[in-house]
Amino acid sequence: MTEPRRERSTEAFFGRRRGKPLTDLQSQRMRDLLPRLRLDLDTAPSSDLKTLFAAPVDLVRLEIGFGGGEHLLHRIEENPRTGFIGVEPFVNGMAKFLRAVAETPGDRIRVYEDDATRVLDWLPDASIDHIDLLYPDPWPKPRHFKRRFVNPGNLDRFARVLKPGGAFNFASDIDTYIDWTLSHCDRHAAFEWLATRPVDWHTPYAGWPGTRYEEKAIREGRKPCYLRFRRV
Repeated sequence: MTEPRRERSTEAFFGRRRGKPLTDLQSQRMRDLLPRLRLDLDTAPSSDLKTLFAAPVDLVRLEIGFGGGEHLLHRIEENPRTGFIGVEPFVNGMAKFLRAVAETPGDRIRVYEDDATRVLDWLPDASIDHIDLLYPDPWPKPRHFKRRFVNPGNLDRFARVLKPGGAFNFASDIDTYIDWTLSHCDRHAAFEWLATRPVDWHTPYAGWPGTRYEEKAIREGRKPCYLRFRRV
């Protein structure tokens, strides 16, 4: 008898889930720290997301696909009155981040290690001040474009959870994805592109620390692009 086909549990905007075997310390952090910081999507969120955090915060910021967490850790240290939600389905990236978080206060951090669309659908309306989508998987082959995270459905999700005037930052070194994102955001009534001069395309965000992926892209001759959008 043929086993019935199972529906996908995620929308599969990310690629592989695992890389090299974790070190003993990374595995320990995943066991000990992840359950404490992980969002519980089975429980309805408070209408005020600031209550997610043990420390008092004024703003809530979401980073989707934070990799090893270099940018997220920098922003946490830079913004002591902001609470952060980080989503990263790649196990090795989450483990690296948690190892670093163990050395810093974790009272302004919550994480999720699966599909970011689940978090977006869980969040209350107009609850997020800022969304970062930095160097997402470009899915460069046309037959894979449907797996790019920027699409009409996810922009609808961003529009719902962002507060009016909230920010959406997108960075990439892949020309086709940059054009793709500009085109999709231009067609979406909720987003305004904030560039006013040609140089704005290639001007890093304020306080930008750079990432290892970005350094690699520059070495290989690809020019980073930083797009800024506002929720209107």
